[in-house]
Amino acid sequence: MTDHDDQFPNETDDAVIGVALKRSALVILAAVVLGIIGYLVLRKGPEQEEVIERAEIAAPEELDQRAPERPAVTFQLMDTGASFTHQNGAQGEKLLPETMGGGVAVFDYNGDGHQDILFVNSRSWKQEKTPATHAMYRNDGKGNFTDVTEASGLALSDYGMGVACADVDGDGDTDLFLSNLGPNRFLINRDGRFEDETDAWGLAGEQTAWSTSAGFFDYDNDGDLDLFVCNYVTWNREIDLELNFTLNGKDRAYGPPIQYPGTHNYLYRNDGGKFTDVSAEAGIQIDNDSTGQPMGKALAVTFADPDRDGLMDIFVANDTVENFVFRNEGNGRFTEEGTLTGIAFDDMGAATGAMGMDAAYFAGDQRLAVSIANFATEATSFFVQQGADPWQFADMTNSMGVGSPSRLSLSFGLFFFDYDLDGRLDLLQVNGHLEEEINTLQSSQHYRQAPQLFWNTGLNRGFRYVVTPYEETGDLSYKIVGRGSAYGDFDADGDLDVVLMENGGPARLLRNAQSLNNHWLRLTLRGKGNNTDAIGALVKLTTKDGETQQRVMPTRSYLSQVELPLTFGLGASDQIAQLTITWPDGQTQEVQAPEIDTHMIIEQQ
Repeated sequence: MTDHDDQFPNETDDAVIGVALKRSALVILAAVVLGIIGYLVLRKGPEQEEVIERAEIAAPEELDQRAPERPAVTFQLMDTGASFTHQNGAQGEKLLPETMGGGVAVFDYNGDGHQDILFVNSRSWKQEKTPATHAMYRNDGKGNFTDVTEASGLALSDYGMGVACADVDGDGDTDLFLSNLGPNRFLINRDGRFEDETDAWGLAGEQTAWSTSAGFFDYDNDGDLDLFVCNYVTWNREIDLELNFTLNGKDRAYGPPIQYPGTHNYLYRNDGGKFTDVSAEAGIQIDNDSTGQPMGKALAVTFADPDRDGLMDIFVANDTVENFVFRNEGNGRFTEEGTLTGIAFDDMGAATGAMGMDAAYFAGDQRLAVSIANFATEATSFFVQQGADPWQFADMTNSMGVGSPSRLSLSFGLFFFDYDLDGRLDLLQVNGHLEEEINTLQSSQHYRQAPQLFWNTGLNRGFRYVVTPYEETGDLSYKIVGRGSAYGDFDADGDLDVVLMENGGPARLLRNAQSLNNHWLRLTLRGKGNNTDAIGALVKLTTKDGETQQRVMPTRSYLSQVELPLTFGLGASDQIAQLTITWPDGQTQEVQAPEIDTHMIIEQQ
């Protein structure tokens, strides 16, 4: 062996030595492991082996949090006699108001305990010998409707948009406010016939305004109902034609609201026999900081009490500008806090084309959710209260499972309701585009679109809402140019049916055909004083499965009003443990546990 060989040993010998060392190390390591295992077995005994085995089996089950199976529920078109077709006046000029109507209201107009329907109509732009009118249908309690438009005094011709319902004069029956393009109307119910008392009550508004959604609520806690009215953009025919908006560079199209100036909304205080416009002094007239001009382009409103201070606050959906949240200060004034609450913009900090909206306690706890229907390619917004501060909301659209399924839809009417009576609030949104030929320009868009039904799974981890496939919803899957929407129990079977408005087309009444054998309770509240409808009352219901809350608030969706009775789904629970009502004046009333599967009328004590 040379010096070189002494310095660098033979590679074969080195490999043999390495293998021997590795084998020795493995033998030693194995002995150590076996020793440890033996020690643990001797120390812990047989019980430890059983504990380890059970843990290994339980772990996969604990991680398997799949959503439960969707309920088998379909909606069936009702042959009821309530045949109504909305008129929008479109004759080829492509005027923006043609795309925005119409509203619908579900309420008991004659006090017989059955839910009737008012359809709000628009009309032709030209004077006609027999113009289109609104339509009123009386329900016999079994879902059969009779046209009582003439008899009820509602054969009125306006370029109508929306409706608000409430007992304004405290006489026990429901009065109506009709929002229009142009002067609004206020109608007092006189034993089932409506009389126009707009001027006497001071509710016409500006002659050239374009009012949309509206709602009654008691903002000053004086016992009578006040009125909030949304106003959209500053519009007239001359401006619209002059803009000459186009999508393809040659043909006229409906112009976006971004091209029109904003407006101020109305807040009317009920002063007993008349209303006083307190919009300016109450702080609800919001201007653009840059231009000093009115900012709002409001299409929807609802009312809630996020901080539970007994004062009703106002939530407003604005089209293409930030949404408003008016916090009630309790002194007759409101502070606009849309940006501070997180509801003004989406999670990317952008204003959306907001249309309809609703607010509800959706999760069986104290958290309030505010959901807003938006324009095409903008997902439906889903804001949820966060943490200890009741005025902090987060955009949880995607994490709640609403984002992706709703993104392509152009949505208008939207509301929470428990369609399968499992005790959890589901979500329905009604869709439809503005442009009849939109599909020739955007392949992902269609003029007529099917409504979407989101089922609340009840899961706290993972998606809470899952969209129900169209083929599982029955006649709800029919494609329409959807606008206003509402719900009510038309056939008195305990579950909630729906009515959908189509712009320039027929309205659709859909019967909830569920047969899941879930229990339910329907409640009608009778308040003291002038607020006989108990609008604003909060009801908490507790069963062995948990607590649910609902507020008496007919102003929801888009241009529309839902029924006043509250429907609580009870699921498999056959007994109610507790029922508590917080009336609008703050009084708390415990109600003896009622029978299930019944409609109960509760009067304030």
